[in-house]
Amino acid sequence: MAKEIERKFLVKDRSFISQAEAAVSIRQAYISTAPDATVRIRIRDKEAFLTVKGRNSGAIRDEWEYPVPVADAEEMARRLCGGFAIDKTRYIVDHLGWKWEVDIFHGHHEGLILAEIEMPSADSNPPLPPFIGPEVTGDPRYYNSTLSRK
Repeated sequence: MAKEIERKFLVKDRSFISQAEAAVSIRQAYISTAPDATVRIRIRDKEAFLTVKGRNSGAIRDEWEYPVPVADAEEMARRLCGGFAIDKTRYIVDHLGWKWEVDIFHGHHEGLILAEIEMPSADSNPPLPPFIGPEVTGDPRYYNSTLSRK
C-alpha cells in the first residue's frame, strides 16, 4: 500500500500546454464510489490499472494500484461501471523541479481543467506555476469519482 499525498487546483488558462513534456488520453471508469473506498479502472494508451483509494484525510489517502490487461479493463468498464466514466487529456508539466499533472476534461465536463501535484510529505510546499487558480483539495465536487457521475 502506498500513501497518496496530493493537492488539487483549478487552472486559470491553457498556458501550460506549451510547457508540457507529455500528453496522454485517459479514460477512468468507477466500479465503486463508496465513502470509504473508491475503486476505478484507468485506461491510458496501451496500459490499464485497477486502483483502490481509501477515504481522504486532507491531502492524504491510502492507495493500491495494480496493472491489468487492457482488454480486461475495457470489459470491466463496460460491464461493471454503469456508464460512470470520465475522459480527459493529461499533460505533464515541470515547474521548478515539480511534476504537475494537468487534466483537460472532455464530454460532460468540457472546459474544466484541474492540476494536481503529488508530494513526498504533507508539509511539502511546491511552488505554484502561474497557470494555477484556486485550490480545491478536499472539495468533493472536484473528485474524479464525483465528476464521473455527472
